[in-house]
Amino acid sequence: MPANKKYLTKSPWLRLSKILAGTVGGYTVMLSFHLFLSAFLPKQEVIATSFFTGYLLWAILLLVAFLARNVWRVWLSYIALTVLFVLPYFFEHLI
Repeated sequence: MPANKKYLTKSPWLRLSKILAGTVGGYTVMLSFHLFLSAFLPKQEVIATSFFTGYLLWAILLLVAFLARNVWRVWLSYIALTVLFVLPYFFEHLI
């Protein structure tokens, strides 16, 4: 059964932005989240669990980017989450 045309993205640039937000943005949020965890937990354990949780988290963030109506809100939230998760890691290594 084909998709209903009114629900599909009409602009190829918005479609490309959703794909990039899901792949690149989701990947940076996933990496920064594991950096956040490594700032508070033992690094060996975070690395071991990131093999499983990293893929799951990235897949969920990829799906969220496609389900959202406004791609710019997805980009802003992914950038904000990345910065929020990276800050404790940077502060730990700067001091």
